[in-house]
This record gives sequence, structure tokens and C-alpha cells, in this order.
Amino acid sequence: MPGAGTDSTKPWVAGGPVVILVEPQLGQNIGSAARAMGNFGLSRLRIVNPREGWPSEPARIFSAGADRILAEATLYPDLRSALVGVNYAFAATARERGMAKPVLGADAVAQEARSRLAGGEDVALVFGRERTGLYTEEVSLCDSILTLPVNPAFASLNLAMCVAVTGYEWFKAETGGALPFAPPDRSPLADKGDLLAFFDHLEGALEQSGFFRSPEKAPSTIRNLRNIFHRLGLTRQDLATLHGAVTALEEGRAGRDARKTIRIAEAAIHKTRKATKSKAPSASAEPPAPVPPEGEGD
Repeated sequence: MPGAGTDSTKPWVAGGPVVILVEPQLGQNIGSAARAMGNFGLSRLRIVNPREGWPSEPARIFSAGADRILAEATLYPDLRSALVGVNYAFAATARERGMAKPVLGADAVAQEARSRLAGGEDVALVFGRERTGLYTEEVSLCDSILTLPVNPAFASLNLAMCVAVTGYEWFKAETGGALPFAPPDRSPLADKGDLLAFFDHLEGALEQSGFFRSPEKAPSTIRNLRNIFHRLGLTRQDLATLHGAVTALEEGRAGRDARKTIRIAEAAIHKTRKATKSKAPSASAEPPAPVPPEGEGD
């Protein structure tokens, strides 16, 4: 049963760049990062020397259903071994490291990663420790720097948040920014005949209720009311709803209760007639055998 945006009946999107978490301190952050990966179509996780060991029950809990990403994750003793097989790596950092490397935002990283993956290269997104981030030596092992436009006085992001922002830009680039659903199709626009019929209904009800207290001002008030509804671009369904609302106001509670009583009575009559009809003998049924006179039995 789909719930809270999760629908197991739809295909699981997988692939994308490898996500490498270097010495994450808390299983909760690993699980939250895996959840963010699942949200945005990233499925390949490599974990370097997690402080609390592996596997991690807190990671499973915080993954909120992204268990398959954790189950397929691979462990490495250091970043050098985790980068084996990777052709191009982006190091996520909030600090300037004084290195002659390209510095890119998450959107540019997503475009670059897509281009390289399409060309047959394997790409990694490397994220550091919660408290200290990546060491300078670890950044030197990567090809480009990934950073985000954040408050310079408070630039440190939670590990999972950083994965989520980068994953969002990846998936947006991968899908062309397509949203998962669109507004439902609207009812056809009402034509002028429908609209004028509603005006007659509304204005008649307002007249009966004494809304137009000043005969001199009534024409301008009517024009203002009509202009309000003209600006809305009402559909046929909108007008049906408005007609119902005006009718309810005209009738009041007593009128609605009376109509409900009539409907219940009509339904009861219909049910009784149907039951009576079903009990009536069929025209094709054989007539009952005649009863012989007394004394003439076998």
C-alpha cells in the first residue's frame, strides 16, 4: 500500500555515481545518507572504516526502507582502496584547500558526472566525516571539489543533508527536472450560457434574500459580482458546485432536511415495490393441480 510518498509498485531507480562515505561516525547518518540516495536514484554506496562498525542496526532503522542500498554497500579500510575502479572523483568540502582543482557546485557536478558516465567512465562523490570532513590528503586524491553556496559563518552540513542536496541535483539533471505528478485534468471551461444561467440563479437568490437594499446601486453591484466570476475562469464543475451552494443557502437547513426525508421515502417505496414484484408468481408457472372432491381420492 503506497504511503508517505513511497510506492513499492513502481520500479526502483538505481545507478548513478558511486557515493563514498569516509569514516562516518554514526550509523544514523549512514542510514539517513542511504535514504537520501534512494530518494534521488543513487544506489552504489561505499563506506570507508565506519567508526561504529558494520553492519549497523541504527543505519538500517534510519534508512527508512532503503535497506537494499545498505545490503549492497561495500566496506574499505581507506579512501585509496575505495577509489579503485573510479575514473573521476569529486571531493565534497566546505573549506578552501589551496589546491589547483576545479571547484563546482552540485548542479555542475551533476552535469559533469552524467557526461563522464555516458562516456564510459566511473564517477564517485566523496563525503567526509561529520565533525572534520575530508582531510586535505584525501581531497588531494580526488579530481574536483564539490561545494555548496552556504552561509560562510555556518557552512558545515549534516552528512546526509550534503548527500541529499547533491543527489537532488543529480536526479534533476538525470530526469530533466520532471516532477512525479501533475495537476489533474480540469473540467471543461464553462460556456457563456452556463455562466449566464448561474448569474440568474445567484442574482435571483440574492434578490429574494434582500441583498440589494438600494435599487439605485443594484446594477453596479451585479456588474461587480459578474466581473468577479468572469476573472476566475470557471469550469463546468465549478458552476455545478456554486449552483449547489446557492441552492443550499436558499433552502436552509430545514429545506435540506425535507429533501432528505423525501429521498428516503422514495427509496423505501422503490425497495418495497421491488420486493413485491420479486414475490409475484411468474406468468409461465404451471397452475396448481385441482384438489379432488372428498371421497374420490385414490
